[in-house]
Amino acid sequence: MPPAHDFPPFVRTLPQAALPITGVEGYLLESPHGQVVFFTAETEVDMPEHTHGEQWGIIVDGRLDLTLGGVTHTYGRGDSYHVPAGTPHRAHIFAGFRAVDYFADRDRYRPRC
Repeated sequence: MPPAHDFPPFVRTLPQAALPITGVEGYLLESPHGQVVFFTAETEVDMPEHTHGEQWGIIVDGRLDLTLGGVTHTYGRGDSYHVPAGTPHRAHIFAGFRAVDYFADRDRYRPRC
């Protein structure tokens, strides 16, 4: 049986996203309107500051420290967050993290080969 913080099998059959950071996995659902990524992290991970198009996400399990405009907020299960397009941001992801994020960029991530 998968860990309690894992997504169900039908989500885990989606293509994995080619993510630029070790310790985070993502299952990629692509659309002409954007991408949805089902993120998981088994260990703590620091995502360096970066920018991209608009992003909205919701925490399914675990915790996330998200820094936007120099201000850090902590998000937990059930909390949602929004990153406006072009806004520099960084994140600290805690072990056991699981979230669903929608990116306005249709090509934010590529499927892993």
